[in-house]
Amino acid sequence: MYRLLLTAAAFCVCLPVFAADSTGSSIAIGQMTMQLVGGLALFLFGIDQMTNALKAVAGERMRSVLAKLTSNRYLGALTGAFVTAIIQSSSVTTVLVVGFTTAGLMSFAQSIGVIMGANIGTTITAQIVAFKVTKAAFLMIAVGFGFLFFSKRDTLRHYGEILMGLGLVFFGMTVMSEAMQPLRSYHPFLDLMITMENPFIGILIAAAFTALIQSSSATTAIVIVMAGQGFITLPAGIALAFGANIGTCVTAMLAAIGKPREALRAAVTHVLFNVAGVLLWLGFVDQLADLVTMLSPAHSELSGAQKLAAEAPRQIANAHTIFNVANTLIFIGFTTLIARFVEWLIPDKPLDEESLIKAKYLDEDMISTPSLALDLARREIKHMGEQVLEMLAGILPAILRGSASELDSIKQLDERVDILHAEIVVYLGRISSRELTKKQSHDLVRLMDAVNDLENIGDVIEMNLVEQGRRRIEKHVSVSSPTQVVLSDFHLVVMDAVEAAIHAVAEDNIDAAKSVTRMKKEITRITNSAASHEAKRLVANEPHRIEAYTIEMDIAEKLQRIFYFAKRMARTVTADPVDEEPAVPADALT
Repeated sequence: MYRLLLTAAAFCVCLPVFAADSTGSSIAIGQMTMQLVGGLALFLFGIDQMTNALKAVAGERMRSVLAKLTSNRYLGALTGAFVTAIIQSSSVTTVLVVGFTTAGLMSFAQSIGVIMGANIGTTITAQIVAFKVTKAAFLMIAVGFGFLFFSKRDTLRHYGEILMGLGLVFFGMTVMSEAMQPLRSYHPFLDLMITMENPFIGILIAAAFTALIQSSSATTAIVIVMAGQGFITLPAGIALAFGANIGTCVTAMLAAIGKPREALRAAVTHVLFNVAGVLLWLGFVDQLADLVTMLSPAHSELSGAQKLAAEAPRQIANAHTIFNVANTLIFIGFTTLIARFVEWLIPDKPLDEESLIKAKYLDEDMISTPSLALDLARREIKHMGEQVLEMLAGILPAILRGSASELDSIKQLDERVDILHAEIVVYLGRISSRELTKKQSHDLVRLMDAVNDLENIGDVIEMNLVEQGRRRIEKHVSVSSPTQVVLSDFHLVVMDAVEAAIHAVAEDNIDAAKSVTRMKKEITRITNSAASHEAKRLVANEPHRIEAYTIEMDIAEKLQRIFYFAKRMARTVTADPVDEEPAVPADALT
């Protein structure tokens, strides 16, 4: 909404200049302004609706495609072009890349190829706009609304949103085109269009306008609409398209604010690539115009403004495509050098203690694409799991022979777990406010259960096992070597179970989840073995034997409880219902 308001303000400030020329002719400035702003609002709203619906439909596909990326730069470029062609916005693709880079789903080198390919994908929008399909706008809106209003299936409703959004895009173009018709005879406006022949002016104006509305597609569409009215020549249209490529970098830079260095590098790469591409072609605008003139359809039967209006839209769209494809082919061979330069330009910073206890992967920009946001939540659960595993790995040595300070250090680790747990729960809550499919809703509930189980493991360690270590120190209890071996074996199996459960949730890995449930027999055997061992040790002639027995049995019980929560986590991934097992007693963690 704020973009539309800014755009409206810009038009209202600029258009009154065109109210009258030196000959005394005038135009209905108020009506034209309303039509222009209204048409642009319809266009932007249609783009926004279509993008959101496309992301909802293609979210899983985008995730799988991006997940299969390799270090092959050409595959990355094709992927970027494919994803952008689907969602109709290079800015959105770049924002996704920033999010994926932040989340560690792709490396910085891989992101460069995707960013280059995104510029190719966005040319699809210009090509669609250049075709004379605006007459079908009302049919698209009607059919799309029919799907949206009458269908109960989420998929058909999304397709209806896509079709209706596309219809609004074309209808908005029609409104803008009709609003501009009075300008054909308005000399101040025609004189302004002549200044666009200067590439520098055209680039600056288009870059500023695109940065304002954050949509290169909208800028390109307006340029093609003006070309269709015969207002601008091919060189001027090419310059404006160049400017749109630069202006669209603003969205990526805004998305990188406050993000890790990898994300900032991806955004800077987008800026450098687009600016370098424009500078490379700046001296060859006329040659590019000659090339697209030869390749594009000609209308020799027309002349003057009519010929310009008939030919320029297709020529500008083709120039936009050739420009972006050529730039990708030129620069893609230098991705390694570009990566090194950007890494030198934006070096790594050491992580301070505060950053270590913050969520690493949760990206607010991804919430509009729930399937991708859920993936980020899984990765953050893995990050939280790493903290829990660190606690679990250190707790048994600290209980058996550690100092009070070592136990305090493990207790402090639970603060990290609690912070990450709170952030993940809030993030999942925000995802739940979006329109979700049944599968996404099911996945969200299971992730919420899994993160709560993981937090319970941390609480068992922090509230129960740490207490047993302190009790051992206070009572001056010494655990015998044979008992240490028994408890260590138990501890290792539980560690494997928790690690496998975290892996199962983070990767949605059913095999890993089933491996946890298969450990139940081994845990039962070890539990019985530990109980038998403790029964024999109970009658041993050692000091503090009763206190030692109590501590050792409590350790075994809490390790068994940790396995219980690990098994619950694993069952959130499998089809087995969790409620087959009895609920945990209310005083289990006290």
